Order: sequence, then structure tokens, then C-alpha cells
Amino acid sequence: MTRSIGRILVALAIVVATACSDSTSPTSASPLLAAAFLSTPAGFSATDNSFSPLGDAGEAWRPDRNARDGGGMMGGGMRPEFFGGVPLGRGWDRGPFGLSDFLSSCTLSTTSGRVTCPDVTRGGLTITRSFAFTDGAGLAQAAPNSSTNTINQQVTVSGTVTRHDGNVTSNIQHTSSRTVSGLAAGSTQRTVNGASKGMEQTSGKTEDGTNFTASRLVADTTTDLIVPLQDGRPTYPTHGTIVRVMQATVTLDGKSPASSSRKEVVTYDGSGTAKVTITKDGTTKNCTMPLPFGRLECSG
Repeated sequence: MTRSIGRILVALAIVVATACSDSTSPTSASPLLAAAFLSTPAGFSATDNSFSPLGDAGEAWRPDRNARDGGGMMGGGMRPEFFGGVPLGRGWDRGPFGLSDFLSSCTLSTTSGRVTCPDVTRGGLTITRSFAFTDGAGLAQAAPNSSTNTINQQVTVSGTVTRHDGNVTSNIQHTSSRTVSGLAAGSTQRTVNGASKGMEQTSGKTEDGTNFTASRLVADTTTDLIVPLQDGRPTYPTHGTIVRVMQATVTLDGKSPASSSRKEVVTYDGSGTAKVTITKDGTTKNCTMPLPFGRLECSG
């Protein structure tokens, strides 16, 4: 595990403790916060995480009295790799958790020992990526090739986004680190470990013109996730755990702040069903998700 993953894991532990502690909420959860859990902060899809890549599409979140809990997993759902939605592929650039966006302009840094890529700016956000590539013997590589077995990717996203016709401005700071092994030819499974953390600080006006400030924090860890590579069979995870947390706080002009938190724990045990435990503002329910492409089913 890299030092960056370690730092993110420590940060996530703090986030989990905060999000699951009843004493941290300024007031009881407000209906204004329901929409905060239906998406992810702007630019978060550029990091390596378990949340849907479409979770940050569309307009920025702002307090909405008419929003309702969608009943599914937060942040727009999960990325396809986590429920069998990516076709089988072999090699470093194909299949579940394969690397598809490596740029030829990336270069090996003799100082850090990592392969760094030029920054990319999208919609006011700057995206920085670096990699570490190793073959089956653990030897470092300047670029991935057919002998690459393990890839670690680290991403940072930062900047400011203004949306809703200039009525909402968000400051963004995200990080992630993910390591995927089992990419070399002949591998029968891939193993994934990683963590991400995103922070969004927002100010602006609600739809009815009320001034507000808000914050959202999103984070996850993926621990010892194993995805078998078997021809003719779905490639969904059969082992490992994902912990996902989100916390949102909003303050309307002249009002006390309100806060809400949610935690999801997804466990794969080798069966065709993932176990999902969801805790929202201190209330827990147990759910299941058939694999692949299953719909979340909850009780309690």
C-alpha cells in the first residue's frame, strides 16, 4: 500500500467517525439535504472511486425542498466495474479496472520514480495524474505494456466551478489512489485496493433566491476486491469490501445549519449476491444486490 493510500485511509477513518456520530450534526437532518446524496461533487468522476461516473453530471447541488431520497445507492449508484457491468478483457488496458486513458505524453520522473502526466483543465477544474507501473517481477516501467502486472494511479482534482446561471459557486478538492494487480497476460483474477476523498464548499442562492452556504464530503475505500477473469462468465467481484460515506451540511440565510450523513458498506462473499448495509443519520437497513446488474433490495 502506498503512502498516499495510507493518508487517504486515515482521512476516511476520520470521515466515517464524523459521519456516523449523532453528536456532530448541527441540527437534525433537513429535507433540504435529500438531493445532496443523489449526486457527487463536481469533478469527482475524474478520480478513481466506486461512485457512478455520471454522479457529477448536470448542475451543482443546492438546497431543494422538493427533493426526495431516490431509494438506491447514493451518489448516482456504483461504477459498472463493481457490479459486473464491464465486459471481459485481458491486458492492462482492457476489462474491469483496466487503464484506458494513459497519455503518450506522460513521462517518468527520476525524482519521484513515478510517471507523471500533463495537467488537464476541464470546466475550471485542474486534474493531475501520476502512475507507477511494475511487471510481474516488481520491476518499475516507464510505460505500460504486455508485461505490466500492477498499476497504481494517483489523481488530484482542484478548482472552482460556477453554475446555475452564476448563482452557485463551488470550491473543489478531491484525491484518490488506486492499485490494480493481475493485469499481466495469463492472470486469472484482478485485485483492487484504493481510496478516494472529495470535498465541495458551496455558496450561492437557492431557486427561490435565499442565500446559502453548504459543504459536502464524499469518500470511499476498496479493500482486497477480487474480480475473476473467466471466459464466458460475468466478471463481477467475488471477494472484498467497499466502504462509502457522504456528509452534507447546509445553512440558509438567517437559519441554523442542518447536517445529514450516510454510510454504505458493500461486501462480496463469492456468491451471486453482494451484501449492502446502509446507515443514514443513525438508522441502519440491510440490503442485497444480485450480481451482475442487480437492483438494490432492502429490508428494515
